Amino acid sequence: MAKAGVLDEKKYGTLLDKHRPRRIQTPGEHERLSAMLEELDGEQEKRELDAEEREFQELLALLVTEYEDRVVIDPQDSPLETLKSLMEDHGLRAVDLLDVFGSPAVASQVLNGHREISKSHARRLADRFKLSVDAFVA
Repeated sequence: MAKAGVLDEKKYGTLLDKHRPRRIQTPGEHERLSAMLEELDGEQEKRELDAEEREFQELLALLVTEYEDRVVIDPQDSPLETLKSLMEDHGLRAVDLLDVFGSPAVASQVLNGHREISKSHARRLADRFKLSVDAFVA
């Protein structure tokens, strides 16, 4: 048995190989890793986790938090604030959203707050960013 705080690299490697955690890209991956994290949290209430389990638990928490910070939308943000935040997160410019808005003029009007995001724009944005349409509807 490993000493408290000392990681058994082979045991930790086996744990990583079994679950293959990586940066979360989809809601399904988020759900899977969140469930693993909850399982470890529940197990921690019953017994003391070993060093490898604690390290894995910390890794899962980092991955889940990073995804939620990147993807989960603050419900207090306006649709325009949400769009601008997503554009910044993904390194997008107005020209990159022509498939959503149809023309540079419409994209510019929406992004400058002179025009509301229409329902069809909201649907296309939701598809593009894999979010609920509600994120883009006032």
